[in-house]
Amino acid sequence: EALSRFLAGLGEENRRFFLRRYWYGESIAEIAEACDASSGRIRSSLFRTRAWLRRRLEEEGVFL
Repeated sequence: EALSRFLAGLGEENRRFFLRRYWYGESIAEIAEACDASSGRIRSSLFRTRAWLRRRLEEEGVFL
């Protein structure tokens, strides 16, 4: 539930990058090509999204 709430609160692009990487297991290069974005942009987005997720899970007491 916490993950679903987190994903619902993400912007469309960040959610797309996150799901393609961690749900579908696509590489950074595959995501960059499919989304017409640089690999650096994908990596930065994923780094920030993981940090947001960690903070959210800590706030909810799921991740300590």
